[in-house]
Amino acid sequence: MTKALLVNPLYLDSFWSFKPSLEYQGARAMAPPLGLLTVAALLPPEWQLRLADLNTRPLTEEDWQWADMVLLTGMLAQKTSLLALIQEGKARGKTMVIGGPYASSVPEQVLAAGADFLVRGEAENLVDELLKALEDGKVHMVLETSGKPEMTASPLPRYDLVRPSDYLTMCLQTSRGCPFQCEFCDVVELYGRKPRYKEADQVLAELEALYQIGWRGDVFFADDNFIGNKALVTAFLEKLIPWMKNRGEPFDFWTQASINLGQDPGLVDLLTAANFVSVIVGVETPDTKVLATTRKHQNIQNPLDQSLANMMTRGLGVMASFMIGFDGEESGAVDRICAFVERNHIPLVTLNTLQVFPNTALWRRLQKEGRLREDMTSGDMEGGRLNYLPTRSEEEILAEYARGISYLCEPSNFLRRAHRHILAMRPTRKALGLEEERQSRPVREDGTSGKPTGFRVLSAIFKFLWRQGVQADFRGQFWRQLADIYRRNPSRLRRYLLLCVVGENMYQRRDRMA
Repeated sequence: MTKALLVNPLYLDSFWSFKPSLEYQGARAMAPPLGLLTVAALLPPEWQLRLADLNTRPLTEEDWQWADMVLLTGMLAQKTSLLALIQEGKARGKTMVIGGPYASSVPEQVLAAGADFLVRGEAENLVDELLKALEDGKVHMVLETSGKPEMTASPLPRYDLVRPSDYLTMCLQTSRGCPFQCEFCDVVELYGRKPRYKEADQVLAELEALYQIGWRGDVFFADDNFIGNKALVTAFLEKLIPWMKNRGEPFDFWTQASINLGQDPGLVDLLTAANFVSVIVGVETPDTKVLATTRKHQNIQNPLDQSLANMMTRGLGVMASFMIGFDGEESGAVDRICAFVERNHIPLVTLNTLQVFPNTALWRRLQKEGRLREDMTSGDMEGGRLNYLPTRSEEEILAEYARGISYLCEPSNFLRRAHRHILAMRPTRKALGLEEERQSRPVREDGTSGKPTGFRVLSAIFKFLWRQGVQADFRGQFWRQLADIYRRNPSRLRRYLLLCVVGENMYQRRDRMA
């Protein structure tokens, strides 16, 4: 009987590590490796499987000794750990099977590190070929296909392999691919421009699986653009809303979406009715000429300010992503970004330097122009270095980046934006009389809810109030704004407090840059 060890390599430390939030929740990592859980469901049921996420705990000698075969995934931000694991596995005589976005985009380094099998592309179309090769005793193969699997062929992920308490959020995926063609993005290269979707009942079955393992709390829809097909999304949400209500609304959802969501208030309302609390939106820059250069035409066709206001005022939180260093960008780009963030009172912001990802349209163009620094490509968008030659001074870009992080992640500035953001948001649906009072989230038969309870919750609350309400230099502002929100928009008080918790991740990022 084959014993397969599924390993998720270490990520680079970044804002997305969410270390302060992990500490509050007693968790170890942001989210489980959905790709490995999906691959696990494709493997023969008689195989013994073990998940090892190195972002939650180190790989042990017993893990290595147990395994006959090691399956690794990884993104560019996991490159260093991924390549080291391949080399160690080969030194130990293990059969090494490597897949995921990095192996698909840059197979040469993975093969050079010693991969026995490189799965290039989506696993649903390739696992049978891998299993046949293993049965025939073949080695040193690259398995790839030009076709894209239908998402209806994707199995229910093996959530039973996960230790839920290790994570801040669970995740699932309803689609792959994106209809847009941004020059710097690798999504269309990896998954295509034609989004492929799971059926609504298929997604509900995955949510039911999370519910049955006892998870209660955040669930991330890991779609590249959740609203790529609005008709399908609307049909799904209309099924999700009663499903959630029948179970006491056990989950808070968040996802990624394009800016055109803000031009569809009805869809925003459906999202909030289904308990979507926030979306990540790639704004990138408010500079129209730069957006045209990067082919992010959807951000030109849809007014940025109005679109964001339509989302946020209707109860949907927004985390806006920005980058600097684009071709044709003029001096003062970060100042225009900061002004845009202030004008739209966006609390949660990620600001990154542009990193050119392998085999994107931008990569190919800059390679042709002789402007790539391929040896500096690491996926580190917070490291203060560029892997290409920009069209304006690199020193100026990096100085602006540091200034932008210092301003956007400064606690008083963050709190001021959070305060205005909450006051501009309409009251909750319950407060408006649009729905009945929510049931309390039900618990499992063993009496737990899949999230920290009892003493751990009280400990987290005390720690938060002590840090921000007593120790922090901004404690006066924190209490004044809390009282003002309680008076003027009390149904959004919980949302404000959660924003303050997440804000600590921004403060930490600023501290790292200091």
